[in-house]
Amino acid sequence: MTQRAVVDALLRSHGATYAEDAGIRLRDTPQPLYQLIVLALLLSAPIRAGVAVATARALNEAGLRNPRRMAGATWQQRVDVLDRGGYRRYDESTATQLADGAHLLIRRWHADPRRMRAEADGDIPVLRHLLQDLPGIGPTGADIFLREAQAVWPEVVPYFDTKALRGAERLGLGTDAAALTRLAGDRGPAALAAALVRAALDDDLVEECLREARRDTRSGASA
Repeated sequence: MTQRAVVDALLRSHGATYAEDAGIRLRDTPQPLYQLIVLALLLSAPIRAGVAVATARALNEAGLRNPRRMAGATWQQRVDVLDRGGYRRYDESTATQLADGAHLLIRRWHADPRRMRAEADGDIPVLRHLLQDLPGIGPTGADIFLREAQAVWPEVVPYFDTKALRGAERLGLGTDAAALTRLAGDRGPAALAAALVRAALDDDLVEECLREARRDTRSGASA
């Protein structure tokens, strides 16, 4: 069983990014980048990823897709949408954080997350720090954003945070970011990083992936 077989099996079943799961068509434009910031905030809470993804979808479907619309909604409107997405445990505090973060993005970066990128000027630790100026975005949220944003911001590559590297270790792939990027191939490091995070969180996924990789390796050897 090779590392390539393991990665192929993992990406075949679990290679969608969290942004893709949330229906975000990620591009280097303000609106999808803001949607990714909101998704990172939601995912960083101690709540099931599926609930965070569903809530991000609900916010987008409600039209709260950019900082100005988020800031223009009432607190109760934000709470109601969060509740519809299943984010009830943190709805009130998150509704406030979303508004405060939207106002900060408008005031400091003219509602365009690319200006944050420009301010960092290619320095990823600086960019990670700037992201944490947004209410509700701590180290975990910044890591989630950068892990996914590397799909459209080449200077971020490779970005495999602690959780992704834990998944890589569990699958026997090692923790060298450059090597993991090569293993990702055409699918890209963002897809592999998301899949590795899922592996870090799910014992059954790891067993399933390793089982598939062994089967694929045997099939290849006997072909």
